[in-house]
Amino acid sequence: MTIVIAAGGTGGHLYPAVALAREFLRRDPTTKVLFVGTARGLESTVLAHEGFELALISARPVMGKGLFGAVAGLCAMPVSLWQCLRILRTRRADLVIGVGGYTSPMMLLAAALTGMTRVILEPNANPGMANKSVGPFAQRVFLAFESAAASFNRSKVRVVGTPIRKAFLEGIQQSRGKSGPVHLLIFGGSQGAKAINAAVVEGLPELMTKIPHLTVTHQTGESDHARVAEAYRRAGIESQVTPFLYDMPAALREADLVVARAGAMTVAELTACGKPAILIPLPSAIYDHQTKNARVMEAAGAAVVVPQSALTGSMLVRTVASVLRDPERLRAMGAASLSMRRIDAAEVIVRECYALMGGHHDVNQSVGAAGV
Repeated sequence: MTIVIAAGGTGGHLYPAVALAREFLRRDPTTKVLFVGTARGLESTVLAHEGFELALISARPVMGKGLFGAVAGLCAMPVSLWQCLRILRTRRADLVIGVGGYTSPMMLLAAALTGMTRVILEPNANPGMANKSVGPFAQRVFLAFESAAASFNRSKVRVVGTPIRKAFLEGIQQSRGKSGPVHLLIFGGSQGAKAINAAVVEGLPELMTKIPHLTVTHQTGESDHARVAEAYRRAGIESQVTPFLYDMPAALREADLVVARAGAMTVAELTACGKPAILIPLPSAIYDHQTKNARVMEAAGAAVVVPQSALTGSMLVRTVASVLRDPERLRAMGAASLSMRRIDAAEVIVRECYALMGGHHDVNQSVGAAGV
């Protein structure tokens, strides 16, 4: 069986797709998986590290890029559609999965035109335009949040959570009863976040005073790495400062508290590991989906939401200190986070995909999709 997954641009699109691909391979190691993306996103780096093949298309973003960017994105669509049709025919694909972002629409349309089985995965509480636009072409729509269901044909919708890599689940028990200094994990998404980095750099001297034995892991992104690393060195805080964290499961396992953006993948991974968080939604995210993601976690008691407009170094330090200095609050937030986790999303999606394609694709029919 051959599966084509259209996902790219950010880690929030890529990592759920990687988790899904690994579940297909776990179920049937003979499965062939091809990712489709562009040269602009993280896919070349991340997928090479994960060991998956990537085919490039000429898709460009349309939303949030101004008039010129929107026109360029629309003009690229016919070429992208032709490229997607060629990929599906030459690879003889059996299943197409779209995970949102500007690489997905033309691939889903190509799958519909050729009659291939096609599904989409929407990990955000508020769906993006890419997935909403191809919803009518999809045979099944997998959602992480019930709130997204109103944007799609309800008969196609399955609310399953966000697929996460097995490494997050395997590390849950190892994080229990961790001893040693309190550890803070800070990251701003797959490319870092300058606003978070700037607030941290501003607040480091005060942070050292309030929590003197704190240790920190901080993912900065490439452009801010040297500046932030130097700030930690001057503050005398024991830290690991890195442009990118490939082993996020290990980083989360060590964390007592997390400061992060609120992408759907981040929320899924935090809750899978039962980690309390201070969430700073990206204000420029289209449709403000990160704020909606963050508010879901906050409503459960698992996170504190800090709008970027209110973010300063002193404010961030006060918020971090108020949580870390209250062990009972920290424990309660962690328990609330763990209560939100959905750890079977990948299995459910794979099972339903086999059902859509028909049993002849399933080498494990005894654990197939009966009753789906």
